[in-house]
Amino acid sequence: MIVVVLTVVPERLRGDLTRWLLEISPGVYVGVASARVRERLWGRIIELSATGRAIMVYSARNEQRLKFKVLRHHWEPVDLDGVTLMRRPADDGERTTEAPRGWSSASKRRRFAR
Repeated sequence: MIVVVLTVVPERLRGDLTRWLLEISPGVYVGVASARVRERLWGRIIELSATGRAIMVYSARNEQRLKFKVLRHHWEPVDLDGVTLMRRPADDGERTTEAPRGWSSASKRRRFAR
């Protein structure tokens, strides 16, 4: 099983993938193909993607039964003790450790007590 997710790629690449995979949603392709076809598809994705991004998830013989390939994407696969997880990039200072004010009833009481 192969799942390919494409973002901001030329129409030529999208049409090329529909020869082998089924497009179930814009930019999302699913299908079954051999390892040789999968590697050639990944080569075509690298060749034709221009500045676009791609993620390929395919079945493999490991504990998770899947592997990832990533091209110019901000999410990256990370191996942690034999389990591959997708690491999301940290928000650059957007999150704080404090709870937002006004969410709890105690916060509301503090605000009106002033």
